[in-house]
Amino acid sequence: MKSKTSLYPLRFRPILKEKVWGGTKLSELFGKDKGDKIGESWELSGVENNISIVLNGSLSGNSLVSLIDEYKEQLVGTKVYKRFGSKFPLLFKFIDASEDLSVQLHPNDSLAKSRHNSFGKTEMWYILHTEKDARLILGFKNDITEAEYLEKLSEKKITDILHPEPVKVGDAFFIEPGTVHAIGAGIVLAEIQQTSDVTYRIYDWDRPDIDGELRELHTDLAREAIDYKTADAKLKYTNKSNSAIQLCSTAYFETNKLVVTRTVERDYSNLDSFVVYMCVDGKANVEIMNTSEEIKKGETILIPACEDMVRLTSSNATILEIYIP
Repeated sequence: MKSKTSLYPLRFRPILKEKVWGGTKLSELFGKDKGDKIGESWELSGVENNISIVLNGSLSGNSLVSLIDEYKEQLVGTKVYKRFGSKFPLLFKFIDASEDLSVQLHPNDSLAKSRHNSFGKTEMWYILHTEKDARLILGFKNDITEAEYLEKLSEKKITDILHPEPVKVGDAFFIEPGTVHAIGAGIVLAEIQQTSDVTYRIYDWDRPDIDGELRELHTDLAREAIDYKTADAKLKYTNKSNSAIQLCSTAYFETNKLVVTRTVERDYSNLDSFVVYMCVDGKANVEIMNTSEEIKKGETILIPACEDMVRLTSSNATILEIYIP
């Protein structure tokens, strides 16, 4: 049995990010603070200068890093703490793309370490809301060479060779480093990723940023990082109620979908990791011992690694459950 501490289900203050492509959906759908161009809500972050702050209970006001320093493996798990120390390894976001995001990609661990002293960026998306004809860009239509890619880029015809992927609510995607991608206009999604803010932007629709200037492109940095093959990014799964549906299993994180229509107990006694719940529909009561928190659509809760059992009660909740395998 894991030893118990005074930890409990932790909420954190969302860190809202204004973006040139952002909108108002995070406020309208989830009740986040209002803003005309809010593109991202960083729900749980250990990124430098963007450290999450506890919002609830006796630990309110404490930062995520200070909690890891104090509680160590009790908060994040023995293996996780041994590997990452006080660096929280994952970043959780809700994203509102009112306009198309830039066409971009992310480096792998090796490149990110050597170039930026950073983790790479492996990520996944779960679609929460779509407007008519919403689509993602995921990889290339066909395998191409670097020379063919550079030619299209120089001609400003890069979109001719990119693969558009229509999306609907409930679709999920795994984005490996090197995959050229973009979130299209009219999409709200949950994003789970390694703790990294390194992005190589290769095309930005020739539009100015919020400050009126064109955003920097990273053509040279991207060349070595790009995967020039087609991408098989869509995750296949079958919905079922009141048991874990595996969406994505990687060395960095595992994501399950929980469709909760009654009381469900989740046994984490054999799991050496924190668990994060992102509610993507409905609402649920999250109970640990004698402590409970309500989570509703657009909210995120961290379950400390020291907790063996969590009870979820709902008639209509859909929750993403994420942990380090």
